[in-house]
Amino acid sequence: MQPITITGGRVLLQTDGLQPVSLALADSRIARIDDTARAGLWLDATGLLVLPGIVDIHGDAFERQLQPRPGVDFAADIALIDTEAQLLANGITTAFHGVTLSWEPGLRSLETWRALLDAMATRRWTCDMRVHLRWEAYNLDALDTALADIDSGRVHLVAFNDHTPAILQRIDDLVAGAKYSERAGMTVAQFRDLALRVGARATDVPAALARVAAAARAASVPIASHDDETVAMRDAFRAQGARICEFPMAEEVARAARAAGDFVVMGSPNVVRGRSHLGWASAARLAEDGICTVLSSDYFYPAMLRAALILAGRGALDLSCAWALISANPAAATGLRDRGAISEGMRGDLVLVDPRHARVIATIAAGQIAHFTAEATARLSTVA
Repeated sequence: MQPITITGGRVLLQTDGLQPVSLALADSRIARIDDTARAGLWLDATGLLVLPGIVDIHGDAFERQLQPRPGVDFAADIALIDTEAQLLANGITTAFHGVTLSWEPGLRSLETWRALLDAMATRRWTCDMRVHLRWEAYNLDALDTALADIDSGRVHLVAFNDHTPAILQRIDDLVAGAKYSERAGMTVAQFRDLALRVGARATDVPAALARVAAAARAASVPIASHDDETVAMRDAFRAQGARICEFPMAEEVARAARAAGDFVVMGSPNVVRGRSHLGWASAARLAEDGICTVLSSDYFYPAMLRAALILAGRGALDLSCAWALISANPAAATGLRDRGAISEGMRGDLVLVDPRHARVIATIAAGQIAHFTAEATARLSTVA
């Protein structure tokens, strides 16, 4: 791996904010932060921001590569190749793919789960792509598979999801029923019958959740809960070891979670669009209040970088605090102590950004050039 020196840019350091310093990358790490010339590739970052690589704790946009249209499916390896290219083009160097393991056939089925995990294991990816198991609470038939995959180290984050009650409430709605059935590749009547059979097993759900939580704790896998409706619900999941609160449905839940020391995750699209697509709380306001501590891509990878820059531009947060929402904080929430900040010895994950247009010029992952625009190529030279 050829050493890389980045010079001329404004570097966001872990403790000192933006500084006009040079970085030397070697052996996948940030080797030195100084202005000493050295051999290897030389990248002129004049006019650019040099920022820590983005860590996406929750993203499911890859589902559009698996199933770009209802009933139109593609192989997992093709989907992941295209997904990785999108991630790196948007400065994301670590991505937790939110893979829903549900009782639904099709896109969120056990078969898709297995295909994705197998495809991820076939090669060494440039982006550090990890598995975020979104365990659907009523999926009792796949419980043994989930436990085995957690125990084997194939799962890097567990999140508790419980969409079944909402599905049962809406199953007779023509629009919602069609959406669910199309995703599953079934008729509406078939899907309705399946959902009712699954819902009838409600009394077995708490014991299954407890087993998943115990397996995650035993494997030192971080645990999250998703769409917490009440403070009591958040408290119950925290008692199971879930210290990450994803997309709380009420502001009081988010505030209670933060008061208890939990990480609170919201979506970057909420910040970029200025509102939640579900009508929930403003992620920007909660981030500025110190309640939201992590921003994820949710369903749109380009939103992460833009969300951080928007928050910094609003003035309540400086760039260091805004960028921590998509780098240092998600790394801390998932136990990744070697990334999320620029300091000597840390993993060489960087993104070079044109601040005028919020545009990624280059992405470096583990000290390797991972995404390079034509402009970045013009800035590159070799020093003997």
